[in-house]
Amino acid sequence: MIKAAYILLLFGIFYQVNLNFGDSLEDVKQLLPNDLFEIPSSIMVVILVRNKAHVLPMFLTYFEQLDYPKERIALWIRSDHNFDNSIEILEAWLQVVQSEYHSVNVEFDNTKHQHENESSSFDWPRTRFEHVIKLKEEALKYAQKIWADYIFYLDADVLLTSPATLRNLVNLKLPLVAPMLLSESLYSNFWCGMSSTYYYIRTDDYIKIYNVKEEGIFKVMMIHSAVLVDLNYRGAQYLTFDREQFRRQQKIDLHWSSTLGPLCRRPYEGPLDDIIVFAMSANCSKIPLFVTNELPFGYILQPLDSSDPLSQDLKQLINIKTNIIHDFEEIKEVDDYLKKYEPRVEKDTMSLDHIYLINLERRPERRKKMLKLFEILGLEVEYFPAIDGKKLDHNKIQEMNIKFMPGYEDPYHHRPMTMGEIGCFLSHYYIWQNIVEKKLDEVLILEDDIRFEPYFKENAEKIITQARSLKEYDLIYFGRKRLKDESEPPVKGTDNLLHVGYSYWTLGYVLTLKGAKKLIDAQPLQNLLPVDEFLPIMFDRHPVKNWSSVYPKRDLIAYSSTPLLLYPSHYTGDVGYISDTEDSVLLSNEPSSNYTQFNQAQLKSDRELDFMQIKHESTQSHVKSSSKDEL
Repeated sequence: MIKAAYILLLFGIFYQVNLNFGDSLEDVKQLLPNDLFEIPSSIMVVILVRNKAHVLPMFLTYFEQLDYPKERIALWIRSDHNFDNSIEILEAWLQVVQSEYHSVNVEFDNTKHQHENESSSFDWPRTRFEHVIKLKEEALKYAQKIWADYIFYLDADVLLTSPATLRNLVNLKLPLVAPMLLSESLYSNFWCGMSSTYYYIRTDDYIKIYNVKEEGIFKVMMIHSAVLVDLNYRGAQYLTFDREQFRRQQKIDLHWSSTLGPLCRRPYEGPLDDIIVFAMSANCSKIPLFVTNELPFGYILQPLDSSDPLSQDLKQLINIKTNIIHDFEEIKEVDDYLKKYEPRVEKDTMSLDHIYLINLERRPERRKKMLKLFEILGLEVEYFPAIDGKKLDHNKIQEMNIKFMPGYEDPYHHRPMTMGEIGCFLSHYYIWQNIVEKKLDEVLILEDDIRFEPYFKENAEKIITQARSLKEYDLIYFGRKRLKDESEPPVKGTDNLLHVGYSYWTLGYVLTLKGAKKLIDAQPLQNLLPVDEFLPIMFDRHPVKNWSSVYPKRDLIAYSSTPLLLYPSHYTGDVGYISDTEDSVLLSNEPSSNYTQFNQAQLKSDRELDFMQIKHESTQSHVKSSSKDEL
């Protein structure tokens, strides 16, 4: 007895903890071993796939990079009514990754290709809605059956570019939450407003959230396409995609819903639509829906109209891919075993004779990025090494017999030209010479700090066709900075061309052989000034007449695309902004005294004053509308 008491005493001393009565929870947690931690919540991911072969390789590659432990993820995948090889791709993927996940529940059906009364793969007849609702309800019941902590409904046209997506959503510990997704326009996976007929209403809050004017977690009316549901939340029992089930709940269980606003005061009479019914079942059950924009989570393809061809979805994917590169400088490489399934985009020059990319040899990261963009867009482009201002000095300029515009001074900095601006001019000038020597009729000249607008190639080809219908043209700006509030009338007989006014930037422009000859014949190296000042002089829209008078023949026929097809990749103040023209050695330390100032002076790399309006008009020209689209 004494021996046993002694052993217990030693045991107590060995495991004694330095706790005092009333110590806080944080003090207690300090005693937990660092190598032992809470097991992550279990998640069942629901993926429904139909005719998504063109996007699946990218979708699966980004899904695979999620940093949530795969052994805590159960997959529930269904695919049917395909006329492409979606199932083949899913099977190839599962063969490689299946063993990494906790469990995989899969059903594939290749027996049918269309739903009853379906006019196309983008049509949503009643039978299709009923089928999707049935599958989502089955998934919900199965997740509850396997005691999953969460269920994550994920559409196959969502690209989760942030590896932290699932971990971030789970850590929020909210009953219903979605990561905000970007698209090629203003479409996203949430609604802030809903009409009396249960459809989308655009609100100011929506714009603020989408453009991240405010960052955080927001209560909204609807979330879809990437939705995390906490199955341990008591209210989850009221969630449903089924219209009849929701009506029964309203009648029997949800008597309090009459206090929750006009949409919940009457039995649901809205459409047979899975995402609308789900949102209403939450809203009328006092279950808040949230969207978070705290991370750049990813992108979403917007729904198409029933009359749209499948190729339209591929164009959307191209737009999304270019946006990923613009936003992150790179795009995730598709895993090797999925590469053969990636859609191939044939390269061409958009019926032009040639396309040049101007890029400094010491900026290989820009060149790499641009080459990737050309591959995605299907552009055949020749790299043209830029003349590096850092390698120029006064002796070399004299050797080249270059002379400068008398009285020139930068309108913003009130300084002479920089070596970078001289190198930039020479880079363009040597391409003009190349055009004349090779007798190239039409050439697109691109710089390496540009952002392509959605549907760039399609719209560029349209503008080129319109220009060819004119009697003649010399130059078309695809991207520019409009500097003056002056008349820029539309070009008669065209839909997308303007008579261009005074503009900065040479981001991208089409130049004809005749136009190149005009520029070279003006002998600009004898009265040099920056190239984006020289061009407006040559089409006689420059406000500084002292400069213009130096070039007596100003007959360049110049237009601008509308909307613009190119914008700078970075502006002054943006993270990653670099200027190889402005941030370089000055030609002289003494500013010119003969400069005639004008009131339109702006830093060339500042944002265009009407940029947001023009960009909004551009994106709106591609807006689609359908029963599942909120635009």
